[in-house]
Amino acid sequence: MPPPDRTEGAGGRRGRPSGKIALVVNPSAGKGRAQEFLPEIAGRIRDAGHELDIWLSRNYDEAHRLLNKAAGSDASVVAVMGGDGMLHLGVNELVRAQVDGPAAPTLGLIPAGTGNDLCRGLDVPTDPLGALDVILSGHERAIDLARVGDAYIGTIVASGFDAMVNRRANDMTWPKGSSRYPLALMSVLRTFEPLHYQLTIDGVPRTLDAMLIAVGNTRCYGGGIRICPDADPTDGLLDVTIIHPVGRPTLLRLMPSLYTGGFVGASCVELLRVREITIDGPGLVGFGDGEMLGVAPLTVTQVPAVLRVCLP
Repeated sequence: MPPPDRTEGAGGRRGRPSGKIALVVNPSAGKGRAQEFLPEIAGRIRDAGHELDIWLSRNYDEAHRLLNKAAGSDASVVAVMGGDGMLHLGVNELVRAQVDGPAAPTLGLIPAGTGNDLCRGLDVPTDPLGALDVILSGHERAIDLARVGDAYIGTIVASGFDAMVNRRANDMTWPKGSSRYPLALMSVLRTFEPLHYQLTIDGVPRTLDAMLIAVGNTRCYGGGIRICPDADPTDGLLDVTIIHPVGRPTLLRLMPSLYTGGFVGASCVELLRVREITIDGPGLVGFGDGEMLGVAPLTVTQVPAVLRVCLP
């Protein structure tokens, strides 16, 4: 099989991928959704003429090990199938491999969880078969990532009310999936007070109180909440959304419009575009791609065009 066409154009590279595809799967993702789709996905990959390696992970540590191995393999594409946590691992393993060498595999995304926010933000279909079609089309593009310490973030860094909701949702054993977030939100809202922030925005200090400060590489978190509705992962900038202090009734009225991006016209909302922001303040904890990053201070830096991904 001939090598793929690497001709540049329209912001990416096009040509059907050739050679081997390594498929790393969390079979339990989406209440077993990944396991359900796996036979058809494997069949379609083989029918398209590709050699296929399938690696199944049973836990976080094994997923990390398998993705590291796949990123260093001779595959042309490493397709990661699972929820946002699994895709976060894939982003981090593949970007490190690509930084180390241009021959490293391209990342393919097959969402099989309940949130699927990275795929939403990159306009990859949120159904597994539609996402596979993107991989098989052979179109790839370099995207930006946010970086906090050693971690790369594809979606949003949360550090306020939203981070507390994320933490509460992660601690919940019922219900499963994205339906946890509305319940966690109501639980946190009962006692929440505005937080004090000390920021450094592209080298300029600023102090303020806010309900939340979200830093976006892409648009969504929490299963489709468009907290940074205009974020573009190819513009070399981070979108920052600040919701200034408001009462609980006002915050509740804003909630439905968070799913559409319509909240940005509210007087309590401030939008910024930056290259780097440091977030500090008492008791602040950061989450990125839904994973805990640690306690403040957190410096979020945009890393432009650092990760090759299969995109529409």
